[in-house]
Amino acid sequence: MALPIKDQVRYWVVAAAALSVSLWFLGDVILPFVLGGAIAYLLDPIADRLEALGLTRAMSVATITIVAILLFVILALLVIPTLVQQTGQLINTAPALFENLQQWLTERFPSLIDQESMIRQQLAATGETIKSKGGELLNSVLTSAMSLFNILILLIVVPVVTFYLLLDWDNMVARVDELLPRDHAPVVRQLAKQVDATLASFIRGQGTVCLILGSFYAIALMLVGLQFGLVAGAVAGALTFIPYVGAIVGGALSIGLAIFQFWGEWTWIAAVAGIFAVGQFLEGNVLTPKLVGSSIGLHPVWLIFALSVFGSLFGFVGMLVAVPVAAVLGVFARFAIAHYKEGRLYKGLSGNDE
Repeated sequence: MALPIKDQVRYWVVAAAALSVSLWFLGDVILPFVLGGAIAYLLDPIADRLEALGLTRAMSVATITIVAILLFVILALLVIPTLVQQTGQLINTAPALFENLQQWLTERFPSLIDQESMIRQQLAATGETIKSKGGELLNSVLTSAMSLFNILILLIVVPVVTFYLLLDWDNMVARVDELLPRDHAPVVRQLAKQVDATLASFIRGQGTVCLILGSFYAIALMLVGLQFGLVAGAVAGALTFIPYVGAIVGGALSIGLAIFQFWGEWTWIAAVAGIFAVGQFLEGNVLTPKLVGSSIGLHPVWLIFALSVFGSLFGFVGMLVAVPVAAVLGVFARFAIAHYKEGRLYKGLSGNDE
């Protein structure tokens, strides 16, 4: 005899509440495991393809690990030092850039010279904040023992977790399938396939878009000679994961830096703006349609809402799980709506569509 629906709902609600409470209390403790699981999920299709070519699972995972180590070494030697250096220079240069902005505004808007002007007071207060907090922020991030310890933990634990999860991924999926309630296993498998398709289309596709755009922005900005171009490109590429935010933040940062660096040389300023115009054209017309697709079921507003809610509730870990949870909820919502439209509550007693 099947378990009554009310009891089933009660058990699933308790399980969801327990998971939420666990995320709330564990917080950053589970961060390496969340990152490791996400990376293993992203790399599993590559391991499956290597297996299809004749390699064993262990050899496939070992091959992926060796390639990942080589890429990390290349990044550590070539990109990361430059990125850290430019980030530090940008933070240290921010007060001077702000003073130049204040001088430029004062020259063109003489009313700002008035010490009683509210705009002048706000500019002065903002400048003092940048001077006092900019260096402190960089020093606290780079010299904090706890921050360095956490970074070391991530660098050590995440690869280990990823390796073992990737090695046993298919076995874990099979074990989870064995634990599904037998009455609901077909429906759960169907929903799981839809969730996987959504995540594969969005996370893998959007991650590739972020990598391509970040590389394009960084290389193009450095080629035109923009100082801190690598930082601006990396920021724009990373934030591309959130619709429109990457282009707005990265474009505003790059164009602002270009105005101070190339003031009077409008061709170079236009070139920087043109780089982001080309990037947006490629993203909207080539990269996103080809790599992400148009039917993933995640509306940009829904994605931004999920990131905001989970980020405020669970911090950085919440932002990491926001997209997968949003995808799962989206699939469940479409499933519930489909059943609602087939039920008596929607059709009424007559059972006829109107």
